[in-house]
Amino acid sequence: MSLLPAHKTRPLDFGAVLLLLLVAVFATEMAAASEPPEVTGKQEKDVTQLQIGVKFKPKRCSVTAHINDRVKVHYRGFLTDGKQFDNTYDLDQPVQFRLGAGSVIKGWENGVLGMCMGEKRKLKVPPHLGYGDEGHVYGIPPGATIIFEVQLVGLEKARKKRARATA
Repeated sequence: MSLLPAHKTRPLDFGAVLLLLLVAVFATEMAAASEPPEVTGKQEKDVTQLQIGVKFKPKRCSVTAHINDRVKVHYRGFLTDGKQFDNTYDLDQPVQFRLGAGSVIKGWENGVLGMCMGEKRKLKVPPHLGYGDEGHVYGIPPGATIIFEVQLVGLEKARKKRARATA
């Protein structure tokens, strides 16, 4: 004779279990999307080409950044060991430049090209497309691979030149 109260058992509801699993997976993906870039804690000297990862792209993308457009970009810059060296979000002062003018590093010129308004990308920039053998005063050592999280927050399309009529 058992002293435990008698109770009825119900069969397992697989629909509810599946729903819980989907919610858990979705929550994990959302949390991962808001984390800083994954770093290995070592210098990555083997990075030889610009690596572009799209972190977020709007569903509608009717206008993209092209050569000669003026763009406004928010960013966070990291060394491969995870140390952050710059962040425009803190002061709410995005960087503005004209694509193709050579006023920013080549990794940015190539990495921002084709972005949609609101799009976020992760750029892993090798030294020859970044600050090279000189490094930079913002704490970027010579020969460093650098990582940027960039977001296009402003875009002014270049004016098209009118063709001149010849007489």
